[in-house]
This record gives sequence, structure tokens and C-alpha cells, in this order.
Amino acid sequence: MLRQTIVLSLLSSWFACTAPLFAAEQMIEADICVYGGTSGGVVAAVQAARLGKKAVLVEPGRHLGGMTSGGLSAVDIGDPRSVGGLAREYFTRLVKRYGKELAWDKPFVSKAGGPATGGAYSIEPHTAEAVFDEMVREAGITVVREAQLTKTVKNGARITELHTANGRVIRAKMFIDATYEGDLMGAAGVTYTVAREGNAKYGETYNGIYYDAKYRPRVGHLTPGPSGRVAGGQGVWDRDLPLDPFRVPGDPKSGLLPLINAGEPGTPGDPAPGIQAYCYRLCLTTAADRLPIAPPADYDAGRYEIVARFIAACQAMGDDVDLRWFSKYDALPNDKWDFNTATFGGNLPGENWEWPEAGHARRAEIAKQHENYHRGLLHFLATDERVPSRVRDEMRRFGLPRDEFPDTGGWPHQLYIREGRRMVSDLVLTEHHTFGRAKAAKPVSLGSYGTDTHEIRRIVKDGVVTREGKTAGGRDGAPPYGIGYEAIVPKAAECENLFVTFALSASHTAFSSIRMEPVFMASSQSAATAACHAIDDACPVQKVDYEKLRRRLLDDGQVLEWKSEAASKQ
Repeated sequence: MLRQTIVLSLLSSWFACTAPLFAAEQMIEADICVYGGTSGGVVAAVQAARLGKKAVLVEPGRHLGGMTSGGLSAVDIGDPRSVGGLAREYFTRLVKRYGKELAWDKPFVSKAGGPATGGAYSIEPHTAEAVFDEMVREAGITVVREAQLTKTVKNGARITELHTANGRVIRAKMFIDATYEGDLMGAAGVTYTVAREGNAKYGETYNGIYYDAKYRPRVGHLTPGPSGRVAGGQGVWDRDLPLDPFRVPGDPKSGLLPLINAGEPGTPGDPAPGIQAYCYRLCLTTAADRLPIAPPADYDAGRYEIVARFIAACQAMGDDVDLRWFSKYDALPNDKWDFNTATFGGNLPGENWEWPEAGHARRAEIAKQHENYHRGLLHFLATDERVPSRVRDEMRRFGLPRDEFPDTGGWPHQLYIREGRRMVSDLVLTEHHTFGRAKAAKPVSLGSYGTDTHEIRRIVKDGVVTREGKTAGGRDGAPPYGIGYEAIVPKAAECENLFVTFALSASHTAFSSIRMEPVFMASSQSAATAACHAIDDACPVQKVDYEKLRRRLLDDGQVLEWKSEAASKQ
């Protein structure tokens, strides 16, 4: 008994001595906490550190870079002259690894009738991640990985702590939400939406229920040229035909085929639920050591009956169908290709609506659902006798690269989150801003991409399969536009030490242009700079001196205004 008492006493003393150490290991204090190790999150943390602040970068997963290192390898960038600062530095460093240089002072040139994009920006995912990791190391940033947000603690209108599932507590003076979903914003009680506004709310044209004439189901599509595009620029990967949606053709009572969403067509312009479809942007290779793309364990060819009907309708129209009908794919270095989506490609419309507000376990299920669907589609294209032999042969040329995403077997670790929560703040950016009809005061970055909204639903309208909510157009020739400061900060009464840089305050249709990664990175750098100023001046983020901020952003090479004389030489 005496021996047991002594042992218990010693253990008690040991725990008493070490408990503060354990607590210290779990507690991190910083000037600025960035939640989300996305491209924007890395840039924000690096900027904060370069300005002399202690930054901590908290990432729910294992990898840094978000979509830029997660499969989005043919980068959508709009006009390169509108991008500056750390975003420009990042991409310059990235392509230098391939012996390339980027012409930041020149616009992209349209090729083969398609949109003007830059092939020099096409890179391998693992190289993209390596540059993000390198920049974080150089800046001396504390990175906490596999740290999923569980709650925030607030004192009035200020966040004081962020708690994670792995037991970490991060205290900071300023917080930046750099997630695609707006998770920190949501946990902090900031007003947001996950719905599409009706056109009447902000006087818009492309919001709410929407049917674009370009994607109306029809026959008689034009024959594509060698680029896969028809006159006018539309690609064969966007080819909508009047397909029968029912299990027994012509019999609604037989039920809908798989991959068709139930629901009424609705009235164009009315408010509606739903967000842009998600997909995986695959990096595939033709290298001899490629990994096979295994189908899901529950693969059922019947799930892809609508794809078979699509093929038959294309052939009946005279199409010489090839793999591009199912995925636009762009060349990357070292025998790799960036696979995008299509009318029947990687997108799984309607199955992602839960994602923005779902917990991490449910998100894992949704991500797996998207992966299984996409694996099954690729297997169908490679093996099913209803698929033209040309397509099957092409598909069998591709596999997963051994040197990409090794911890997930070559499959991307990042689902393409095109839209999540969107903050509702004092300034809501709308298509009036993106189309140049209104100008946001206090710009912190520029947007320059077109209005690119992926379908919200694949439903039955007028008896045939129809993609609802899709747009893919320009902005009526409008120049790059400013992202206003008030769109990246919440209302003062809701939170006074938070910035939101991807899930910022914008309407659904405006967000379709704003959402591109280079814009996200530039806005995040500006947010980190403003956070430093708010700390130094002991003021809420809503009271940051914009003129002082603007001068610093320009000194750091940010592009804040567009000048007609080809500009952006700041």
C-alpha cells in the first residue's frame, strides 16, 4: 500500500509539472491567424510574416495550395496585367522551374477561336505545392496541418480563439478566413448566403434560375475544328442535345435516369437554392509507368445510361466523337494533362449543395461520391461497347501519374470547390461591378475573368435533359474591375477582426467571375496587409485607413486600378 501511495504521489507530481507544458504545446499565440492553407491562405500568411507579424497558418487537411496545387493545373487567370504582388511572384517562381518566363505586361492572345489563355501557366500539381511550401518555410510561418475548425470564441464582436479537432487553440489579434467554404466566417456568426439571389434583388440579369440560350438542348450543332471548338468559340465539351431523361424512353412513370436531378424548372430570374457543380480537376498522364484508373467497387454501367444516349445523339448528328466530348484537356509538362469537365464530364451537379455547411465527415462522404462517379465515368468511357472505339482507345492511353498526389494514390486530394458560403456585408459585389456598370471604391485587387458559372442542376425541362444555371460568357467587353475593401470585411457589428477573401461578399453571378485563384491570392495579400495595419493602429478592420493601405499595396506591386493604356505597370 505504501509503495502504491508513493507511485501515485510521484505520478501526480509529474502530471502537475507537465500539464502546463502540454497546455503550451496545444496553445498557439500569434498576431494573425489564417484559417485555410489554400493559395490565398499561403499568400496571406507570407505577407503577414514579411510585414513583421507572427503568423500561423491553420490547414484542415495535409496540403498547402488548395486548387492551385490540387489539380487546377491549367490556371484560369483572365488578363495577366491585372495580377500583381505575391500572386505574380508565385507564378513567376513556379514557371521558372520549367525554364519559362511569363509576360505580365501583355494580354493573352486568343487561339483557335477560344478564350485567350496562357499555356505558360500550365504546371504540375506537385511543383505548385513545392513552391507554396518553399514560400512558407522562407517566411518562417508556423503551419498547423490536419486541424479542422470546431468552434470560435468571441468577446463581443472580436474573435479571440479558434479551436480545432486535434486539440489546438489558436489565439490571435486578427483572423483571415481563406477557406473556399467560408468556414471561419460561418463559425464566427457572420451573415452569409448559400443561395442564388433573384435578379430583382440587385437588378441583375444572370442570377437566380437561369437558362442560357447557348446551352439549350438542340440538334444541328456545328462541326468543330481541330481545336475542338466551333465557330464562335464553343467547345465540343459543351454540347447540349435533347436527350430523353426517363428510364424507359418516353415514359415519365418509369422514373428518372441516374445523374438527372429531380425538381421543377422554375421561373427564370427567381431566387433559388443551389451552388455551382463541383468536380475533380484530374492530372492524367500517358507515361509508361502510369497507374490504372480503377473503377469504384460498386461500378454499374447503368449509372451512365444518359452518357450512352448522349453519344448516340452526337453520332446521329454526324459527330466524329472523341475524348474531348467528355473533357477538355490541356497539356502540362512531362506527358501530363489537365482534365476539365464537360456536358457529361467530371461535374456532378446537385450532389454538392450540402457541402458548404456540412461537417468534415459529411464532406468526406460527398468528396468520395464525386470521386466514385468520376472513376466510374472514365471506366465507362474506356470499356463500354456503346462508346466509340476511338474514345475507348484514347481513354486507355491515360492513367494517374505516380509522382502526383502519392498519399491518395494519384487521385487529387482537393475537390474543386467552385462556390461555398458567400458573405453578405455592407458592400455586395454584383454583375454591375463585374460588367463595369458600377465601380467599387477602395479596390484591393482586380478581377478580370468572364462570367463562368457551372451548372447548378441537370433537370428535365420541356421533356428533355437541360442544364440549369450554366453561363460561360464574357463581361460585354468590360475591362478588369476592382474588388472593393468592404467586400472582404464583415459588417462591423458582426466581427471587427476578420477578413474573408474567397467567400467574400458577392452575388452568385458576380462570384462566377471573381472566384479565380489569382484574384483570391491578390485579395488575400491585401487582407493580410490590412490586418497588419489594424493591429498597428489598434482599430477594427472596418476602420483601416484605406489611403495608407493603398500606398502599401502599391509599394508591394499590387495592381489596384485598370488604365486603358494597357496598364498595370505599377
